Amino acid sequence: MGIEIILVIIATLILVETTFLAIAKLRQRTLKVARGSLLLDTSAIMDGRIVDVAKSGIITAEIIVPRSVLNEMQLLADRADHEKRARARAGLENVRELQKMETVAVTVINDGQVGAGGVDERLLELAKNYDAGICTTDFNLNKVAKVVGITVVNVNELSQMLRVQHLAGETIEIQLIQPGVNREQAVGYLEDGTMVVVEDAKNLIGQKLRVEIMRSLQTEAGRMMFAKKTTPTHIKAAPAFHSDQMKKNQLRTAKNKTEKTSSRNPKSSAEDRLVALANRQ
Repeated sequence: MGIEIILVIIATLILVETTFLAIAKLRQRTLKVARGSLLLDTSAIMDGRIVDVAKSGIITAEIIVPRSVLNEMQLLADRADHEKRARARAGLENVRELQKMETVAVTVINDGQVGAGGVDERLLELAKNYDAGICTTDFNLNKVAKVVGITVVNVNELSQMLRVQHLAGETIEIQLIQPGVNREQAVGYLEDGTMVVVEDAKNLIGQKLRVEIMRSLQTEAGRMMFAKKTTPTHIKAAPAFHSDQMKKNQLRTAKNKTEKTSSRNPKSSAEDRLVALANRQ
C-alpha cells in the first residue's frame, strides 16, 4: 500500500513538471520573443529618437513591443496632463511608424496582466527569460537592468556618443543666449545640445560670433566646452576717406548755419563789416 502511494506521488510530480514545461514552452511560442531581441519601454518609444535610429539600419535585432507598454501609453494618452498626453499619442504613432519600416522587424506581444511591480518589472522579467535587451531612456530602469545583467540600449547615451567632437584650437560659430555662472561668461548651445561657455562675452549675449575651443569637459548631464572670442568685438574705425568726408560735411553744415544766422540778423552782419573795415584802416 505504501509503495503504491509513493508511485502515485512520483507520477503526480512527473505530470506536474511535464505540464509546467509544456506551459512554459507554449508561453514562449506565444510571446514569440527571439533570443537577442530588443524590448522597447514606454520612455524610449515616447522619446521618438529610436525611430531615427531604426531608419539608419543600425538595429539588426528584432524589436519587441510588449502589450503592457502599449497599455501604459494608452492610459497616459487618455488621462494624463496635456504634455504627457501629447507625448503618449506621439509614442503610439512612433510604434506605427516602426511597423511600417522595411529596415527593422517589429513585433507586438501579448505579455498578459502586469503585476505589482509594474511595466518596468515585467520588462526585466521578459528580458531575463528570453535573453533580450531593453531599450530605454529611463534612468532608474537603466541602472536596475545593468545590475541584474541585462543588456541596455540607452538612447541618451547613444546620442552623447554620436555627438561631433570639437578639439582644442578649433573655431566654431555660436549664438550666445544667456549669462554663465561667472560674471563675464556667456553661454550658447550647438545644434546637438552641447553647452559652450565663452569667456568675457557677457556683453555680447544675443549675438552670434566665432569662438575658439579651449577645452571640453564630460559630465553626467552631457559634454561642456569652454571657449574664447576670436574676433574683435569693438566697432571698427571708419576708413580715412570716410573720415575726411565727414569733416567736409561738418564744415559745410557749420557754414550753412552761419549763413542762415547772418540772413536772420542783417543788422549784426552790417556791424561786423564795419568793425572789420575799421580794423583794416
